[in-house]
Amino acid sequence: MRPRTLASLTGVFAWGLAACAGPTTTPDPTTAPEATTPATTPATSPATPAPTTADGAEMPLGPDGRPFTVAEVATFDTPWAMAFLPGTQTALVTEREGVLHLVDTASGEATEVEGIPDVVASGQGGLGDVLPGPTFEQDGTVYLSWVESGSGGTGAVVGRAELITGDAPRLEGLAVIWEQTPKVSGNGHFSHRLAFSPDGQHLFVSSGDRQEMTPAQDPASMLGTIMRMNTDGSDAQIWTNGHRNPLGLAFDADGNLWSSEMGPQGGDELNLIVEGANYGWPEASMGVHYNGTDIPDHTDGDGFEAPVAYWVPAMSPGSLMIYTDDAFSGWTGDAFLGGLSGQNLVRVDLDGTNGDIADTWDMGQRIREVEQGPDGSVWLLEDAPGGRLLHLTPVS
Repeated sequence: MRPRTLASLTGVFAWGLAACAGPTTTPDPTTAPEATTPATTPATSPATPAPTTADGAEMPLGPDGRPFTVAEVATFDTPWAMAFLPGTQTALVTEREGVLHLVDTASGEATEVEGIPDVVASGQGGLGDVLPGPTFEQDGTVYLSWVESGSGGTGAVVGRAELITGDAPRLEGLAVIWEQTPKVSGNGHFSHRLAFSPDGQHLFVSSGDRQEMTPAQDPASMLGTIMRMNTDGSDAQIWTNGHRNPLGLAFDADGNLWSSEMGPQGGDELNLIVEGANYGWPEASMGVHYNGTDIPDHTDGDGFEAPVAYWVPAMSPGSLMIYTDDAFSGWTGDAFLGGLSGQNLVRVDLDGTNGDIADTWDMGQRIREVEQGPDGSVWLLEDAPGGRLLHLTPVS
């Protein structure tokens, strides 16, 4: 790994606690999920100060030194995403192999939802994100993303349907509203995370570069982009480009859109998403290619939007959540990322459009999803067969 140049970076640098270096060639996504190979020489991490509450007092810590307790609620087969239904403690949980569950998070009881589309579950592909629509309380509409096959290879799609709850939950009227094109060979970098604008008028979809790299700099290609469209999929347009594998999308309370993005060998990013901006991939990155080939760092005046925060070595962010409650005092408005290769949970202290990497907690397993519960608690999904649904509550 070459030395980093920080003076010209508009953002924040931090060493991750766990590394993610790849082999001498690009990993085969059909046999290896995102960034699983640890670096041979991990970097040291600066000491993390004790977290504080909103009034500056030290946050109570448990015997393991963390400000939260962890309870296992349920297990799933390689879960990918979860979302709470509005006004309830019931959540939808997807499994990569193509199963959707309706979960009572109080008891951990899970019921399989019927009517799920066929998915291509290979490499990083499968059933992906899930969100209740902005009008869910009126019409039960939910949105899903998944990977399908077609002419030329595979690609992500987004669909919407009506969720029928009760003793036999099911989806009705499922229709595809967006397709990631062109379809290409390979099974990596689909991204396909979803987020609704605060006013509920637009759907944002992350579209990875599919390990093709150069399309991310093609202004006419939707690969390596974040897309914006109406909630019915119409008027789909490229909002930003120059992305590699953005696996997290979330709005903050001020209406800013943020994305967590998996870099190559190092260079994972937290980005503030600005309409029309180019985020540099593969022309600029704080990491290097898996074969050791150099990539220019972000520099002032290079025409690219630099990350607000980045990680070298990598922690491989698989998700992003912006915390909006005050159950964890002092965390309101902060970003939380689940680390795959890092096997950690990371908090970034956001101050407007600036950020500081504040806490990194070892979770002992790949963390795929981070979600906020209706009571302000935090929920995690582990990325593994038998992956646990974990409930994080404040230490009293």
